[in-house]
Amino acid sequence: QEVKLWDAMKITAFVLASGLLVFTALANSVSWCVQNIWDPPGHFWQTTWLKFYYLFDGKEWTIFLLGAALVPSLAFWCFNGILMVADVTGKPAFITRYRIQLGKNDPVDTKKLRQAIYIALCNQFFISLPMLVPMFYIMKWWGNTFSKELPTFYWFLVELSIFTLIEEILFYYTHRLVHLPLLYKHIHKKHHEWTAPIGVVSVYAHPVEHILSNTLPVMTGPMIMGSHIVSIAAWFSIALLTTSISHCGYHLPFLPSPEFHDFHHLKFNQCYGVLGVLDYLHGTDTVFRQTKAFERHRVLLSLTPLSESIPDAPRRAE
Repeated sequence: QEVKLWDAMKITAFVLASGLLVFTALANSVSWCVQNIWDPPGHFWQTTWLKFYYLFDGKEWTIFLLGAALVPSLAFWCFNGILMVADVTGKPAFITRYRIQLGKNDPVDTKKLRQAIYIALCNQFFISLPMLVPMFYIMKWWGNTFSKELPTFYWFLVELSIFTLIEEILFYYTHRLVHLPLLYKHIHKKHHEWTAPIGVVSVYAHPVEHILSNTLPVMTGPMIMGSHIVSIAAWFSIALLTTSISHCGYHLPFLPSPEFHDFHHLKFNQCYGVLGVLDYLHGTDTVFRQTKAFERHRVLLSLTPLSESIPDAPRRAE
């Protein structure tokens, strides 16, 4: 088992390193095009950042708190607020047509929903927020976080790819850790109370799990890279929105597919990661790949729900 684990880790490192090299090679031409949008005439974004910086007199803690806590939280709750309206009322019907687990949360149990909101708020205020304090001093030590000059879009793309790889590695292995029987029973079982998850459940977890699996994998990348506060705000917002989509229970058009993680909540022992690379290497997605959910695991580019175009096989009569 140790030899197999070591071989799997070597393959993982090789694949991730190769992917990073390929991404870096391709990003040069792509980022050149997008840079013209990112920095239009007059350096709009740079000017806006400086106005924001001087509005708060360069007070670094205030700027850090707004960028690393307030902006991502607003993104999280605004997006999930819309989803919760659909979960509770079934309206707009346009959204509810795209429900993954048909017949579940239709409507959602409001008592369970209130508990999920309460736990999510507690985790954000009493765990995530205090964890920003040591992060703030680490970022100050780097000395780049509050620079008056914004990073280039090219560098932001490089950082984003590194953040994503770090999150994938840390989340996959910490997630598998909390699935060990003892830890699952006392820690991770709380998150799996929702076999058909909704968006806000993404941060509905035991405090220990919220630290290990939800917060540290996202915070580690910026701390290693010494990132600018604008990059941190963008990354935290993207991470929260992505995990909300993964848990939302709806396969909506033009958004990333949530089928992978939704299947994890349904079956528990499949699909532990975010990107699915480590699941493929470790063979923890073999059952998922044999299902209709795997066929539906792609970006929906039409308005026809995939549950209709790729329906589950009819159950055999007993």
